[in-house]
Amino acid sequence: MRRRALLVALPLAAQAQTVWPTAPVRLVVPVAAGGPTDVPARIVADEMSRHLPQRIVVENRTGGGIVVGTEMVARAPRDGQTLLYGTIAHAVARAMFERLPFDPVADFQPVALIGRIPMILLVNNDLPVRSLTELIALLRANPGRYDYASAGNGSSVHLASELFARTAGGLQMNHVPFRGTAAAVPDLLAGRIHLVVDVATTGLPLAQRGALRPLAVSSLTRNPAAPEIPTFAEAGLPGYEVNTWHMVMAPAGTPRPVIDAVNAAVNQAIATPAIAQRLRDLTMEVTAGGTPEQASNFLAAEIAKWEPIIRAAGIRAG
Repeated sequence: MRRRALLVALPLAAQAQTVWPTAPVRLVVPVAAGGPTDVPARIVADEMSRHLPQRIVVENRTGGGIVVGTEMVARAPRDGQTLLYGTIAHAVARAMFERLPFDPVADFQPVALIGRIPMILLVNNDLPVRSLTELIALLRANPGRYDYASAGNGSSVHLASELFARTAGGLQMNHVPFRGTAAAVPDLLAGRIHLVVDVATTGLPLAQRGALRPLAVSSLTRNPAAPEIPTFAEAGLPGYEVNTWHMVMAPAGTPRPVIDAVNAAVNQAIATPAIAQRLRDLTMEVTAGGTPEQASNFLAAEIAKWEPIIRAAGIRAG
């Protein structure tokens, strides 16, 4: 049976290779170069290029949040030659913007989930708390007194903080948006801002050098990059789980053999031990081997999770 299955699969793989890629492939990253989204995209693209007859070229198309780059992919030919590097921003776009020139669901075919990155709750070292339960008690006793930073209105950092406040029973904190969490660091260090629920990629180095105090990570299990930091559930807040994530998508209507070929190339890249380790070093939980159907289901679950929260809180992109 196994030999027969292989004989059936081989012609399909050969067919996929004849239809994709026929020229260098554009992997559109709809945010600026050099950040926590762009860096993993380039790692994956470079490794994919090593195993394909054409290069995967990362192209940063910024503007309107993620709107400009995402629209470009939505309008691209359905041949797999233009792909989108999507994140949680894709799942929340429909709720965040009054109007979009694309439909985040109908105009895209998820191809492969690359991995998840947890958030990390950090507080100023002078804040009189040593645990998550102590922080929650402090915030409950002092509604509206303490401030939290975000990477901008509607960012994953903002959403994670909003969910934290709701999961903890409706904490009242003041939201102070910055142009990225790096811009908030001076105020966090000085104590003018008291806490942040940051993406672990950028937040963990602050904890590791003692600049800010870590209280919890938002994944279901401890992150291998920081096994000493408890999860929110372990620290006393069960039910709180947030991950930003990275996914390759194609324009809707891309032929299935092309989708399968792109999926295979992504999975081969992130299953390479050296590449998987580089992504883990960026605090990512790599998800090699996933199918397009699993990626689609994951995106649908993220949309269903976040849209009610965003609408209830009245959060808008900005």
